[in-house]
Amino acid sequence: MRVLSGKKALVTGAAAGIGRAVALALAREGTDLYLIDIDAGKLADTARDAEESGVAVLTRVCDLSDPKQISLAVGSLMSAWGRLDILVNNAGTVYYGPTHAMTSEQWNRILAINLLAPIQLVRELLPLLTAQAEAHIVNVSSIFGLVPMRKIAAYQTSKFGLVGFSAALRAEYGRNGCGVTTLCPGFVRTAMIEEFVTANDAQRLRIPSWLCSSAERVADEAVRAIRKNKALVVMSPMAHVLWWCTRFSPGAFDWVVRQGWRRRRPLA
Repeated sequence: MRVLSGKKALVTGAAAGIGRAVALALAREGTDLYLIDIDAGKLADTARDAEESGVAVLTRVCDLSDPKQISLAVGSLMSAWGRLDILVNNAGTVYYGPTHAMTSEQWNRILAINLLAPIQLVRELLPLLTAQAEAHIVNVSSIFGLVPMRKIAAYQTSKFGLVGFSAALRAEYGRNGCGVTTLCPGFVRTAMIEEFVTANDAQRLRIPSWLCSSAERVADEAVRAIRKNKALVVMSPMAHVLWWCTRFSPGAFDWVVRQGWRRRRPLA
């Protein structure tokens, strides 16, 4: 998709972080936007900033853990536009801590927002996307959708699933003008890194700033991926090293990951 001007895009998680940066990057390209988030105030801020680029912007406050709200959002988009060229599934949430300490509610919410919501949006919007001469889907996964890490089992389950789902979509629809990109950044300086749920405060993961990319850089890569129809985009030197290690020395990487960074403690 060489020309983005005049296209229409849906971006989830658009109130902040990567979603906001992608929305503003697309607006600068001349793409009209349908923005979804659960935070009405910050969503309105993103919409206002995007409108400064002269594009049309619609917003929808939606809890992506609720399938009924997703269907209503899709219905609203169909009524307003009747077409869609670009879908960016970005919204996500994370839990850090021992897997056995997670509640069923935490598991269900992470899987619903990170994996089931993108699947539902793709299913319900495929008729609009495939009706276009060219369209594109960007699923924002993570380097931890490609390599393992301790204490983020639910997040990894959702992101590995999103990688597989994206690959399946690309194989099925790629020859018909519908591109699919899986975007796998490493750590990104967003509110999610500071605000994710943990088992307790002592378990909070501290991430050095030098390991993090900016949301704006991720957005630039997303736009480039849409233009060039890239299948998989792995971002940041740290992400590339982890991916390389798990592909070319899986045994050694498995040993390192299993050791962790702390002395083993009982599960109780």
